[in-house]
Amino acid sequence: MTPEAEFNLGGVVKEQLLELQEFTLLLWRGFRNIFQRPFYFDDTLRQMDVIGVGSLPIVILTGFFTGAVMALQLSATLAAYGQVERTGELVAISLVRELGPVLASLMVAGRNASGMASELGSMVVTEQIDAMRALGTDPIKKLVTPRLVATLIMNFFLAIIADIFGVIGGWIYAVLGIGLDSRQFWSSAFYALDFRDLVQGLTKPVVFGIIVAAVGCYFGLRARGGTEGVGRATTQAVVAASLLIIMSDFVISRVLITFIGQLH
Repeated sequence: MTPEAEFNLGGVVKEQLLELQEFTLLLWRGFRNIFQRPFYFDDTLRQMDVIGVGSLPIVILTGFFTGAVMALQLSATLAAYGQVERTGELVAISLVRELGPVLASLMVAGRNASGMASELGSMVVTEQIDAMRALGTDPIKKLVTPRLVATLIMNFFLAIIADIFGVIGGWIYAVLGIGLDSRQFWSSAFYALDFRDLVQGLTKPVVFGIIVAAVGCYFGLRARGGTEGVGRATTQAVVAASLLIIMSDFVISRVLITFIGQLH
């Protein structure tokens, strides 16, 4: 390897480490400000409405049709083994453990990480952030913390809603598409879930919500170069948030399985 290549590689590594440091610092300051005055409750409630209520239709549709598709595919596979009655069980487990939290969070990331990045990026390039600092207002506390808290809370409930409508979608197809008895579907779905499944299903959306808000705010606050820079930050936020959600899903699953035992 030539000295120039080594130098460039070292520069890239240093740049990535610096970005990781800045991202971690932003996340730390965002959480620390939750417990410090002043408390921007109005901003938090406004963000909860934008993030939670605004994302509700797409999360419901995603969950519903995901459940229906799962029932379609699983019932065809189970029929070969004479186990069609277990369709509800597999649909419920798959949705609660993995697909509900992950797909809901990806929808939230696509809609809200981009929105946060574009909104904060526009404030950066128009020097509104500098004006806030000049007036003695902490931009992290005013802009990042409310979005962080709102996304964490609302993503938790959106994942639950995605799970519910996913099971409903699977139930509707199971009854109408393969003639499965409703009572049989719901009993197998409920009895299949245990405490370990719920721990996974309720832990992941909290972590994913933090990722969505932190990534969206981070790329928005570091936007440079006018409207072109804002657009670039928006794209980077969506891509980074989606990748981190998928990668962290594996890590969380591995950790939880290790601590709470093998699943089923």
